[in-house]
Amino acid sequence: MNAGPEALILFDCDGTLVDSHAAITDAMQHAFTNCGLTAPPTAAVAEIIGLSLAEAVAHLAPGDEKNHEDIITSFRRRYIAGEASLQLYPNVRKTLLDLRQRGYWLGVVTGKSLTGLLRVLQGFDLEDMFYVLRTADCCPSKPHPAMVLESMQEMGVQPNRTTVVGDAVVDIRMAVSAQVEALGVSFGTPMHSELMQAGARAVVNDFTSLLEHFPPLQEAGASSTMSA
Repeated sequence: MNAGPEALILFDCDGTLVDSHAAITDAMQHAFTNCGLTAPPTAAVAEIIGLSLAEAVAHLAPGDEKNHEDIITSFRRRYIAGEASLQLYPNVRKTLLDLRQRGYWLGVVTGKSLTGLLRVLQGFDLEDMFYVLRTADCCPSKPHPAMVLESMQEMGVQPNRTTVVGDAVVDIRMAVSAQVEALGVSFGTPMHSELMQAGARAVVNDFTSLLEHFPPLQEAGASSTMSA
């Protein structure tokens, strides 16, 4: 991204900020077995991470709508019970602070619910890091572009000054649909080629490497101290 004022970076949460794929897989497989159903294979669960929970369950149990609410309820209980063991990926906090110091405005666009996202941000003391949040209970599920479009509108930032960072193909497709730049991360799942094919400009293998794509902006000090 070229130097200039008012630039926005929108991060996915699961698999991008938080190392949560194993917990999601465990909770989803447990939810199915708890409801008397065959647990989906790990690869199938990996493919739905990034979608809203309702969309994810619909993809994994098509034609079995009568069990969807029970699966969702069981998933949430299992996942919340294990949240204390979740960790940020290495150098997430430091990199986010560096990006803010370089003048970027940060946001989160996620398939999580707002309640779930706030638990994560509060648990890792990140709630003051982001200026704009969009979740699956206030916007259509990815890859619909609404999360990105609403974030840009709220922040007053143009598409050519906005970047989405995510680990899933739906993150990249969402960015493409919103006509903004997309960067992929491959430390959540090894999907380098899939992310590039979906439209990512580049894929990084560790969080710190994102700094190579976001040089300091003009008047960075003023931008980074904007009130939340």
